[in-house]
Amino acid sequence: MDNITHSLVGWTLGQTGLKRKTRKGLAALILGANAPDIDVFLGWVPWAPLATHRGFTHSLVGGVLILPPMLAGLLWLLDRWQLRRGATFKSGLEMHFGWLVLLSYIGCVTHPFLDWQTSYAIQLFSPISDRWYHADTLFIIDPWIWLGLGFAIWLSRRRERQARSNWRQPAITAASALLLYIGANGVLTAHAVEVPVESAPHARPDTMVASPPPALFWRRNLIWRQDHAIWRGDYDPFASWNALTDYSGPIPDGMTDRLAHSVLLATPGLGRFRRWSILPMATVTRARCSTRIDYQDARFGGRPGASRLGQSVTLATGAPGC
Repeated sequence: MDNITHSLVGWTLGQTGLKRKTRKGLAALILGANAPDIDVFLGWVPWAPLATHRGFTHSLVGGVLILPPMLAGLLWLLDRWQLRRGATFKSGLEMHFGWLVLLSYIGCVTHPFLDWQTSYAIQLFSPISDRWYHADTLFIIDPWIWLGLGFAIWLSRRRERQARSNWRQPAITAASALLLYIGANGVLTAHAVEVPVESAPHARPDTMVASPPPALFWRRNLIWRQDHAIWRGDYDPFASWNALTDYSGPIPDGMTDRLAHSVLLATPGLGRFRRWSILPMATVTRARCSTRIDYQDARFGGRPGASRLGQSVTLATGAPGC
């Protein structure tokens, strides 16, 4: 998910009353909800799991066990430094390090949980396993979540400023509604992936992704690989509960070309794409003096080389006169 959504989730949890448990409690929740994305600054490190976005820092080991106490420690040190400088705190709250650690854990756990909902996927068990996991319940930017949580935070803060006793209720309701929204979308996705199997085109996929389109959360864009070819289908439960509204394919994924396969495995510059791609495609263009190979993940482009998320490699053939 985008960082606005992550921040809104952390803020909403704070408005349920958790921010009152300790000084810097709200900071722990919001920063924790964004902390796993620190990996976007670590693309230069030599350890592949850490350099892979949504890899180690989004896993149960890195994102859930390691990052929270680190965040809590940094916030505690900041608090000590502020106290030494004579700072006063408007909240009037005391520092409770135990609660600070717990809130950091709560904030950090929400991040991989939300990212797992998208088709972009996470490596949940990195570095033990490089397998990607995706629940396919949410689009990476969901405006309905923005609106729902944003309104709940505004209403909660308004009541809080008015010293009303029920100021926590809007946030509690919004957090509960978000869980119900994700759960309902999960049920819909579980049904959608079975539709092309049980009806036309009677698919037998080895890998399938069912991503909701932007805003239209009830629909699913289905992409699957079968017999080294890519198929696509559209599902809308309001048009038909048990049939796709449209489908196309098969389009050869190009990965049966030995050169495309070997170059993807052996080229260091393709390491990130190789680790991240779930549905790789390739197009090999051969000329006398060079061969160009375009790669793309079928989730984010209809043909190799057509998206900024794709990668290209040009190899010299070494033919005479070149």
